[in-house]
Amino acid sequence: MSATSFHGTSSFNSVDPEAERDLEGAASYQSLQAEQADRLTADVRMFGDQLGRVLKAQEGPAVFEKVEEIRRLALAFSRTTDTSVPGRLDAAMTGLSAEVMQAVARSFTLFLLLANIAEDQHERRIRRAAEIAGLAKRPGSLVRSFENLVSNGYDQRGIWALLEKLSITAVLTAHPTEVRRQAILQHERRLAGLLEERDSRLLTPAEDLEIRREMSHAMECLWNTRLLRSQPLTVVDEIKNGIWFFNRTFLQEVPSLHCWVEDAVGSLGYGPKAPAPEGSHRLLRIGTWIGGDRDGNPNVSADVLRQAGSLQSEAIVKYYEGVLAQLVQTLTLSTARTRVTPAVKNMAERAYGVSPHTSDEPYRRALAYVSEKLSRTRQRFNGDTLPDGAALYGEPEQLIEDLSEIQSSLELGGSASLANGAIRSLIKAVEIFGFHLAPIDLRQNSEVHTRTVAELLARVGVCSDYASLPESMKRDVLSTVLASERPLWSPFASYGAESSAELSILAAAREIRRVYGNSVVQNCIISKAAEVSDVLAAAVLLKEAGLLNAEVSGEASSEAIMIAPLFETIPDLRRAAIVMDELLSIPAYRNLVVQRGNQQEIMLGYSDSNKDGGYLTSCWEIYQAEIQLGKVLSRHGVSMRLFHGRGGAVGRGGGSTYDALLAQPHGARSGKIRITEQGEVIASKYKHPEVGRKHLEAILAGSLEACVSGQEIDGSGEEMFHVVAKALSEAAYSTYRSLVYETEGFSKYFRESTPLSEIAQLNIGSRPTSRKAGDSIEDLRAIPWVFSWAQCRLMLPGWFGFGSAVEQWLAENPGGMGLLREMHASWPFFRTAMANMEMVLAKSDLGIASRYADLVTDAELRDRIFSRISEEYALTKRHLLSILNAEMLLGSNPALRRSIRNRGPYLDPLNHAQIELLKRHRTGQVSEGITQGIRMTINGLAQGLRNSG
Repeated sequence: MSATSFHGTSSFNSVDPEAERDLEGAASYQSLQAEQADRLTADVRMFGDQLGRVLKAQEGPAVFEKVEEIRRLALAFSRTTDTSVPGRLDAAMTGLSAEVMQAVARSFTLFLLLANIAEDQHERRIRRAAEIAGLAKRPGSLVRSFENLVSNGYDQRGIWALLEKLSITAVLTAHPTEVRRQAILQHERRLAGLLEERDSRLLTPAEDLEIRREMSHAMECLWNTRLLRSQPLTVVDEIKNGIWFFNRTFLQEVPSLHCWVEDAVGSLGYGPKAPAPEGSHRLLRIGTWIGGDRDGNPNVSADVLRQAGSLQSEAIVKYYEGVLAQLVQTLTLSTARTRVTPAVKNMAERAYGVSPHTSDEPYRRALAYVSEKLSRTRQRFNGDTLPDGAALYGEPEQLIEDLSEIQSSLELGGSASLANGAIRSLIKAVEIFGFHLAPIDLRQNSEVHTRTVAELLARVGVCSDYASLPESMKRDVLSTVLASERPLWSPFASYGAESSAELSILAAAREIRRVYGNSVVQNCIISKAAEVSDVLAAAVLLKEAGLLNAEVSGEASSEAIMIAPLFETIPDLRRAAIVMDELLSIPAYRNLVVQRGNQQEIMLGYSDSNKDGGYLTSCWEIYQAEIQLGKVLSRHGVSMRLFHGRGGAVGRGGGSTYDALLAQPHGARSGKIRITEQGEVIASKYKHPEVGRKHLEAILAGSLEACVSGQEIDGSGEEMFHVVAKALSEAAYSTYRSLVYETEGFSKYFRESTPLSEIAQLNIGSRPTSRKAGDSIEDLRAIPWVFSWAQCRLMLPGWFGFGSAVEQWLAENPGGMGLLREMHASWPFFRTAMANMEMVLAKSDLGIASRYADLVTDAELRDRIFSRISEEYALTKRHLLSILNAEMLLGSNPALRRSIRNRGPYLDPLNHAQIELLKRHRTGQVSEGITQGIRMTINGLAQGLRNSG
């Protein structure tokens, strides 16, 4: 058998539903995709050839043949009804050593990695071809959004007025389901760069051969590189990984996108010319939880927060210095050829240590002066001693002022194109990233706040039993403390370990705000917020740490920290509007909102609400909460900024961000939003600048369009749709809770039929899989909950309960399918929910899942629960297809359907290998080789599924 047979004949297409939906449906785009399909097939075939040769060379022909045998049997398992196949699969793997099993897992993991590289390049290739063909005005593009606005009568001023409403932040979170090491990512980038080089120019045969050789070298390095981390990630590791994405994508693309928006609006050529408003750089920001999110993570400490501030500041200042160094080499304009303003001339004269040969090149010297001041600024941040009177920047605005002087001088000297080039992008970068790079959110569980406040109150004799007080009395106590100047905390008193840690990290937040500016810490998130007192307790702690001024001022303050309650569970979402109404009625808290410009952030939890109530109920309760919260805050004269806690998987709020923004209720479309970017989704979206730019643009376009889109359905129709959605949600909730929380033995079934315990040992993150010790589903974090179901190919959090809900509703409303189809056609909320569910159903595989069910030691428990899951899957699939009026899942998206189908031959063997290794591990065959093999299969499946966490 030749090495080329390893890859089979599969043709892969992107599995990113957001990317597919961008242009899918346009006949001209379909033609482009068909024209380019052969190139994708050729790329995948080439990678498969090279990987097959590496496998045979490194492991030998016998291992290669075994890998091929397992691939063929796995394919037969999924595509035939031959009952002998499961036994033959078991026989093929039972006698294999742990080392050979690792080679099997490595083979399929790396093939999926290579297929991802080919697909990503294919997506970029298609997009470039579409733009060349004039087909770039896709849903999710700002070109399309702006042209739609113009066609609806908006001029430049009107469009800028809309854009001024937008305030969007994508927040990177410390929830990694990204299992790849940086070393692996580096080899990926090398291979992706070589593949892109083959696309970017016409190659001679010799050049093509050389690129193929380099690919083979990279692949051999990849094969022999350790796939798994040998040690758990520390929080500092996570901080550094997050900064990598800034250096890779955000630092260039976010300023570039802002400049593009200004130019695009300015060149619309319709209505009076309107310059960009001063706040145009506030359209889009990047934030982070990494280093400040201590909810259930004891590894986030005051020292870690300080390191986060220091590492971020070091990264952004070095970036500015690098850009300035490039500009020094570029702006060689001589006074013999151009005029220069007195301000720039003055800077040039103050430059130190520059070459005398640049005496007639004022821009180079002025930029050197700016760079020198910036270097001293970085030294100050590092705590170095500087000479008295040394010139440096006390705040980013001073750097912007110097750069703006250089830009103005270039414009006045007739070099407007240079003024609008790199110097303009640098100014935008400083406006956006300052000296802090990204705001670090603080987050902690409300229970920890309660215990800390209780200890403080007890120590000063204000209240000895705060935690046991009824809610009304807690509010009274905290309101009084907020309005009082009397401190609760003393530096001379000793406190318990938990309280000391909380107070220390808040003190560290105050310190880094003093060093890097207030922008470095702007938000405080309260997890598991359920009562008014939960928010007031956080406010008291911030006040004690000097992070909040509770004095009545009646004015907005740049120093004010935003306190954001996170409503996560289904009961908490249902009470969110009531809690906020009561909270905003308390004068002491209302004053704090005034200081924040009469703006209140509220975070909605997709992950825990899903784990608590199932997919449909989570979607519905969040939708309802948005409506009610909008009404309450409007009544109080407060603008609402929603923070959407979305994960990568559909069970955690994943799916198309663009569609999700348009699916919001009208009362929640303020244009002021924050959205989490989590896990492996961060890498898939932002590891490549061009792809990252597209995702950022889609967030902007979705937010803009959501602000101006009209009511899709009339009032009576909407009311009817809401009644139906509520009924479906209640039935789905009952079905989901009945299985997950009310079925005896379900926790045992879940833990034995998924690799949950093995995931906990994978070293993919710095935090435990559960918030508390124990094995209850309630305390399990949402990420391992969703990740585990994805590994066994059930995707249960993304669909369970919907089929029974529709069955029950149709029984009570005969002939109601027509109304459900109308809801799908007319209501963005319902249509988006169904699209996401369709995708996870298509990715689910009951055949593979049944093999995992066999791992459950209690046969009666296994049969009882898996039969319920199977029946619900069949019911959900049948009713969803009826609502979609379709014969097959993803029938309207053949490219995605084909992609999922063609991934099976490389995903399925990993599942079968994982099952075999889990059997060995759980029957006492404990060895490092088996443990590593299990972890490798987890890695590979996450790689192949792409949005599993």
